[in-house]
Amino acid sequence: MKDEILKESYRKHNDVSKPKPNLVSHCIKAFIVGGLFCVLAQLINDIYLMINISEENVGLLVTITMVFIGALLTGIGIYDKIGEFAGAGSIVPITGFANSIVSPAMEFKKEGFVFGVGAKMFTIAGPVLIYGISSSVLLGIIYYFTKLLGS
Repeated sequence: MKDEILKESYRKHNDVSKPKPNLVSHCIKAFIVGGLFCVLAQLINDIYLMINISEENVGLLVTITMVFIGALLTGIGIYDKIGEFAGAGSIVPITGFANSIVSPAMEFKKEGFVFGVGAKMFTIAGPVLIYGISSSVLLGIIYYFTKLLGS
């Protein structure tokens, strides 16, 4: 009973003393940083088009380049600082996906490549990958049968 009273008292004190976040500021920072990632991706896209890479391959190359940039920035410790500043603006672009794979891999590197890096690398991104792959397979099957029945 005494523990419950102490927990409730602590919870009330914590709610009162906790600083209120400035949501407008957080949204503006997220918008700007997320937009800068998109501008960078568009710039990379335009460079690939200027060196005569086919439009069919440019999208793939831009994605690969942005994942590499996200992984590189995570590896050298810059992406965490961007995330602290921008919040969701750093998570939403594909660079955030690279960060969600590289961060756990770096953290568990000391446990070895199999049980550390290999086992922990997809702790955050794994469910996203499973859902994305499963839903794309399901939609592909539906698309296939609608085309088959429509012909």
